[in-house]
Amino acid sequence: MIEGLDGVADAVRPTLDSRFSAREHAISTGRKVIRASANAIRALHRGDDAEGRRLIGEARVLLASIHEATIDHPELRFVGYAEDAAKEFAEASLTAAIFASEQIPLNTDLGIDPVPYLHGLGETVGECRRRLLDALRDGRLAEAESLLDAMDSIVDLLASLDYPDGMTSGLRRTTDVSRSLVERSRSDLTSTVVQDRLRAQIERLDIGR
Repeated sequence: MIEGLDGVADAVRPTLDSRFSAREHAISTGRKVIRASANAIRALHRGDDAEGRRLIGEARVLLASIHEATIDHPELRFVGYAEDAAKEFAEASLTAAIFASEQIPLNTDLGIDPVPYLHGLGETVGECRRRLLDALRDGRLAEAESLLDAMDSIVDLLASLDYPDGMTSGLRRTTDVSRSLVERSRSDLTSTVVQDRLRAQIERLDIGR
């Protein structure tokens, strides 16, 4: 019998029990954060800003409870389920600010780590593209141009943060996807502008006959 082996379980169990409890809370609550954030973005696209902001507030409270539950185990905040929740919350918060033409919150304002924040910022490019396409369909060209400028600025910022993927959880890929969305959106906007100009010229010619 190894001397002292009997005491190993008693020595490690309290820490592991506490870590397990914190992990389970982070997983279940993280799902709620993701759900609230996704529903907030849907509300923002519907034009229901009040509901979107309410759901973002709900997600913020839930995320804070994860931080509180993991205060003794901060390493749990940097695993997939916790980072995904923080990223989705960031995406919803940043999307709300961009759609409202407000100053965007920093990661410190949201109380989250820079890495999920930056991934959330990258994801807002997709939300901006969706909004841009809606604006083009409705003939709101000025809004579409403003959104494209915002998307361009986000991609430029992300591209400037050239750190190893191991540090940023693959931010380069998020940046590349965002850049492709910007180029597709630029093409869509250009086509719409050209079509509008052509239509206007045809109408002037018809009037002049």
